This record gives sequence, C-alpha cells and structure tokens, in this order.
Amino acid sequence: MKHPLQYFPVTMYAIVMGLTGLTLVFHRFFEMQVLPEFLYQANLWFVSALFLLISVTYLRKAYRYPLEVLADFHHRIRINFFSAFSISFLLLAAAWMPQFPEVSRVLWWIGVGVHTYLMLHTISFWIQHNFEIHTMNPAWFIPVVGNILVPVAGVEFMPAGFNMFYFSVGFFFWFVLFTIFLNRVIFHHQLPQKFMPTLFILIAPPAVGFIAYVRITGHFDTFAQFMLTLTYFFLALLVFLRKNFYKLTFYLSWWAFTFPLTAATLASVMAWHQTQTEFYRVMAFILMLVSVLVIALVTWRTIVKFRDGEICVNEDK
Repeated sequence: MKHPLQYFPVTMYAIVMGLTGLTLVFHRFFEMQVLPEFLYQANLWFVSALFLLISVTYLRKAYRYPLEVLADFHHRIRINFFSAFSISFLLLAAAWMPQFPEVSRVLWWIGVGVHTYLMLHTISFWIQHNFEIHTMNPAWFIPVVGNILVPVAGVEFMPAGFNMFYFSVGFFFWFVLFTIFLNRVIFHHQLPQKFMPTLFILIAPPAVGFIAYVRITGHFDTFAQFMLTLTYFFLALLVFLRKNFYKLTFYLSWWAFTFPLTAATLASVMAWHQTQTEFYRVMAFILMLVSVLVIALVTWRTIVKFRDGEICVNEDK
C-alpha cells in the first residue's frame, strides 16, 4: 500500500501564501485601528509554524521518496508550484518585519536566493522542452511574476536598483505570460475544473506590482494607478465569471482563491494611505471581509478532505 507521504504535494505552500497574506491584512487593519493586534500576532506564529511543518514533511518525502520529488520537479505543471516555497519566505519576511526586522532580513535573503534559482531553472525548463498549449494555466505566473514580491520587504534591505531588477523581470513576464494565457483560454480548450481557481492568480500581479512599485518609488503616480486599476478590472472580471466557480469539486488549487484576494486588499489599503480617497478605504474593507470568508471556507474544506484522506493521493489518476 502506498504511503500518503509519497503523494504529499508541493502545492501545500499555497496554504502558507494565503494565510500569510491574511496575516499582512490583519496587521494593516491593526495599524488602521480597526482590528486588535492579537489577530496579527496569532496568525503570524501559526502560519510560521505551518510553514515549518510543511517544509519538514516535504523534506521527509524527499528523503524517503526522492524519485517522486524529482518527478514533481520535472513535471510540466507541478514545476511551477515549487516557487511557492520561495515566495512563502518572501511573504513571511514581510509579515515578520514589524515585529523582528532581523528575522525578516534572514527570511528575505533566503527567499531571494531560492527564488532566483527556481525562476532561472523554470524558465530554462520551459525553453528546453516543447509544451502543448493546454498545459498553460495561471500557475505559470508563480515562478517569474513572483519576482514582483521581492521589493515588498526588499526596500528595507537593498537599494532601489536591486529591487527594480526583480520588479522589471516580473512585470515583463506578466505581460508575456498573460498574452499566452489569453490565447489559450480563447482559442483552445477551456481550463480543466481543477485549474479554474487559478484564474484568481490573475489578480495578484497587478496588485503586488502596485504595492512593490509604490514601495520602491514612494509615489502614487500614473503608473501606480494603472496597476491598481487593472487589479480592480480583474476582480470585476472574476465576478462576471462567478458561475464557473459555483459547482467546483474541491482541490488544493482552491487556495489559489486566497492570496490574490489578500493582495488586492493590501493594495487598496496602501492606495487609501497614499491618497486618502474614501473609495479605496471602502474597497479595502469589502475585500478584507471577502478574504476572511473565502479563507475560512477553504480552510474548512481542506480540513475535511484531510480527515477523509483525500489530500495526499495520486493526482495523476
């Protein structure tokens, strides 16, 4: 009988991304004197412990089933999710910044180093292999567009030029990959049900791009407005596509709903701080409530599936 550890998925790091995004949201609303600091601190310690647990478990898998990990690392779809590991470091670095800046610095440097390797490895993998268009989905954004996260905490540790390098690479590949993705969904077969939640990843690049750009430049200018407007456009588009999500069977890919929503919330909070425009404040509150409800739902469904033994199974069947 196969041991569940053999099928422990690297996509587990999407849970860390979603919950860390929520932790950052709680901190911003604590600063706005809306929520108690306890919510931020409790979530920070919980998600850090969860990240450690997932990492130790995946290391156990690598030790006991190295061929399974190698197969994931060369899988045409799952290879893109390995960058969720390094992105988790970058997000945790931002989350730890208010409490322990030195811990944040260590986490950020580890995240930058690992993410740089994974980004270059993944792009090399794309170039050296032939892909069918149907393998393309928004998860492809994770390895390269994840670069945009580097400046969020990175402005505290490195000069603007260093952070602009990662921002530029991520921004460039966002446009390239979005063009390919649009071609795929319009002119080819629709996304499989399992990957429908990844449509929410479309929200993350402009939302995080807005935050990173304002962090680097310190200005809310026309380009910042451009990215924030695109964030709201993709939110509106997904509202119009809502019927596609009503009857989805649960997969871990549901966690793709979470981090993009928290990123849009954080972008709205930053826009309100920069402009004091009431619209952004209202959007921040609405998106915060939606994020909490969605994360609560996805967490509950994940716990139920774990209890029923439906998570660590062979996904290729």
